[in-house]
Amino acid sequence: MGYKPNSVARTLRTSKSYTWVVTDEIATTPYAGQVLQGAQDAARKLGYILLTANTNNDAELEDQEISALRRYNVDGFLYAMMYHRKVDIPEVLEGSLTVVVDGEDAAGKVPSIYPDDEMAGHDATNRLIQAGCRRIVYYGSTTTIIAQGERLDGYRRALAEAGIAFDEALVVNVLEMTNAAAEAARVFDEIKPDGIFCFNDVRATFIYEAARERGVRIGTDVSVISIDNQPFITDVIKPSLTTLELPHYEMGFEAVRQLVAMLDGDKAVADLESDHGMAVQRQRDGGKTALRCRIIERDSIVL
Repeated sequence: MGYKPNSVARTLRTSKSYTWVVTDEIATTPYAGQVLQGAQDAARKLGYILLTANTNNDAELEDQEISALRRYNVDGFLYAMMYHRKVDIPEVLEGSLTVVVDGEDAAGKVPSIYPDDEMAGHDATNRLIQAGCRRIVYYGSTTTIIAQGERLDGYRRALAEAGIAFDEALVVNVLEMTNAAAEAARVFDEIKPDGIFCFNDVRATFIYEAARERGVRIGTDVSVISIDNQPFITDVIKPSLTTLELPHYEMGFEAVRQLVAMLDGDKAVADLESDHGMAVQRQRDGGKTALRCRIIERDSIVL
């Protein structure tokens, strides 16, 4: 009949504002901002309003903003992180419906949504194996974040499934600002792989440069795959980089879906569909939801 609920009237009727906040620093990053877009799209479809507060990891500011929003009867919160890590939920959120986005609640009390980094490592490595690669370097990270360990685990699992023995010498962990260029050179001069799985797109640029300096043709002589799908990298370097896209949009969309299900019941979100036409593949572990990354095929893998 064309009826649309009046949110102001509904607020007066129920004493609820039907509004929530996304916190931390993702609003300042170019591609993680897709979390906000996904959350906003889902909220709009479900008749909710999304407010965003960017706290830049300032605990005092975070407490102030959340306390202020709670005084306005905010229904629930998306506590969103810059990257996949375990976090302690602020005490000021105690008693509020909350979903952690791109992170995990260290206490395991509230639902958490994040990329399936182990599966991403598996899928990236398996894609190289499908292309015929057998001597595959994992060009990883010296940082101890969750993604590093899980992507390495996925790399090892894919090798094992293909009957390829794991070789510690093929794991090259680097820090972007110190030894990435030197280690990329060593990959070609000493290790001589036929496939390279890069921890992220930024690290892939060092592999590309080292290959160019040596006349090694990526996509012809060696296959390269990465994770992130940062357009200012993947569409600029040549040949264009095959990569796995982190599910930023999907995490935001799924987080709102779960939050509204907690507020209004599962039936309220039963018909929710994304404008992106995404098919979210979920792997659940209690209150945790790991979303699978999607491979974006380009030209850096040998046909």
